[in-house]
Amino acid sequence: MNTRMRRAAVAVAAGAMAVSLAACGSAKEAGDTTKESSGAAKGDAIKVGLLLPENQTARYEKFDKPLIEKKVAELTGGKGKVVYANAKQDATTQNSQVDTMITNKVDVLIVDAVDSKAIAGSVKKAKDAGIPVIAYDRLAEGPIDAYTSFDNEEVGKVQGKALLEALGDKAKDGQIVMMNGSVTDPNAKLFKSGAHSVLDGKVNVGKEYDTVEWKPENANTNMAAALSALGKDKVIGVYSANDGMAGGIITALKAAGVTPLPPVTGQDAELAGVQRIVAGEQFMSVYKPYAPEAEAAAKMAVALAKGEKLDGVTTSTVDSPTTKGVASVLIPVVSLTKGNINDTVVKDGVYSVAEICTDKYAAACAALGLK
Repeated sequence: MNTRMRRAAVAVAAGAMAVSLAACGSAKEAGDTTKESSGAAKGDAIKVGLLLPENQTARYEKFDKPLIEKKVAELTGGKGKVVYANAKQDATTQNSQVDTMITNKVDVLIVDAVDSKAIAGSVKKAKDAGIPVIAYDRLAEGPIDAYTSFDNEEVGKVQGKALLEALGDKAKDGQIVMMNGSVTDPNAKLFKSGAHSVLDGKVNVGKEYDTVEWKPENANTNMAAALSALGKDKVIGVYSANDGMAGGIITALKAAGVTPLPPVTGQDAELAGVQRIVAGEQFMSVYKPYAPEAEAAAKMAVALAKGEKLDGVTTSTVDSPTTKGVASVLIPVVSLTKGNINDTVVKDGVYSVAEICTDKYAAACAALGLK
């Protein structure tokens, strides 16, 4: 894709985000399915509980938390308060954190579930206590009131298409390894489904793994095992569901002496992932603009805390395994490669050129025109 096309794609995605956050007429059905808070209408002095799942992935502490805090403050004239906890990838801890939020009488709860099934009982507890619950980034089970995330099946499709593009007419000359995410994360299933819908029949999948807890070290171990089983000269590409795992995969490839490195996908546009793309070690990532997702969650939270409906916030509905017609906002994603770093993460202020182009990457950045 040339630069002009990439810029156009980013512009279209940005426009879609704006529509998804601003549209109101199309959300009537979703709003009608949303229960109002059982409490009386509140002013701006609300308390928003925020539970994020882990700190292995850089995005949660660097982007999601501060963005949600900023938007809640903006929507409440600085009177709204966000009470925060991180489960550090432990579902039992997160369930205890929900109990604490209930005890602290938050007005609304935003939950990014460690385990979408394990959280269901806690979601019901919160609802029984009159606290509306918003599923953030991952579609939690239980009686949730609203949901915001990215189009997660599309994420997998974007990754799969990028891998096919990188392989070109050599797509069947060897085997690829698929490194999917954790089975406890419902998004991982959607990424996997989307990727398979693009890749099946066009590549040979030699090994496929569901990576425990999304941990880079587990992806590293799996990749080493795949190279041993398939032969390092037979692996022509790697589908990695996110950037953290891509780092572990690339370390395993280097340790095995694989050269040149095969194309490796990713997701989240983590700084280390972007730097690997600059250096030519990772082929692509999926840029998921966190600001519109966080802002949608904050808008939902403030509305529900005040006992208002979501007609003016949500744009669609989704079904979870336990709840039908959940009012939702789904944010578009962008394929991030060497050619559009300036037009995505730099332009949007996610990273500065100085942050990306440290001494180690200065020469590669200069070659790309990043300055």
